[in-house]
Amino acid sequence: MTQNELTLVVGGTGKTGRRVAQRLTERGVPIRLAARSTEPRFDWDDESTWAPVLDGVTSIYLTYAPDAGFPGAAELIGAFARRAVDAGARRIVLLTGRGEAGAERSEAAVAATGADLTILRASFFAQNFSEDMLIDQVLAGQVAFPADQVREPFVDLDDLADVAVATLTEPGHIGRTYDVTGPELLTFAEAVAEIAAATGKDIHYHPISGQEMQAGLTEAGLPADFAARLVELFAEVLDGRNATLGDGVHQVLNRTPRTFSTFAKTTFTP
Repeated sequence: MTQNELTLVVGGTGKTGRRVAQRLTERGVPIRLAARSTEPRFDWDDESTWAPVLDGVTSIYLTYAPDAGFPGAAELIGAFARRAVDAGARRIVLLTGRGEAGAERSEAAVAATGADLTILRASFFAQNFSEDMLIDQVLAGQVAFPADQVREPFVDLDDLADVAVATLTEPGHIGRTYDVTGPELLTFAEAVAEIAAATGKDIHYHPISGQEMQAGLTEAGLPADFAARLVELFAEVLDGRNATLGDGVHQVLNRTPRTFSTFAKTTFTP
């Protein structure tokens, strides 16, 4: 990369974005963060904030919150990517989820812009147990989620961030789609048991229905339509379709991804 290049990290204060930003900075890559709390401010729902964050940008790590598979995401992501290409950005690394029809529409929308695109399809984040989504339940010793015996190749976000940075900064990744997962298939109960072993505390897992999760989310203050869409997304991706391993980490980094046990010991060991 040259001194005239600038990488935009969309969602730069989030779980994946801040890890990508840190690694890019350590490599000496000039970056700009894009989030509601940054300057310039970025808001997906306010197109007037798009041009300032895109000014001078040549490459983008592109994430969409809450998920690239949500209704309406493809239209917004595609419009932003088109604006980015028109503004001079060529390189885009797009993060989506595995097995999501909506996410595939988002991928197609970015591809249609003609950008030099790499797609990272990630499995369920291991850090969902340690940051925001499930951490309060883990700390309380009771984790409830709408997944029973389905197995998931939980991915460590340090691996995902390493893959994202490599595909942004190194040659050979344009036009590629990488399935980025962990190295093993675990049930949610097995994952929680790994965390319990790491902490030395009693932490129990309870599978619940989607309806129960939706009711809990609305009681916690989430808008009813958002809660319903989130539960629908989990029902889609946790129906067994993603109970396979991807080799994206090995393809890009030439090493095996971290196990969930390593994540748990690193994150939760007192």
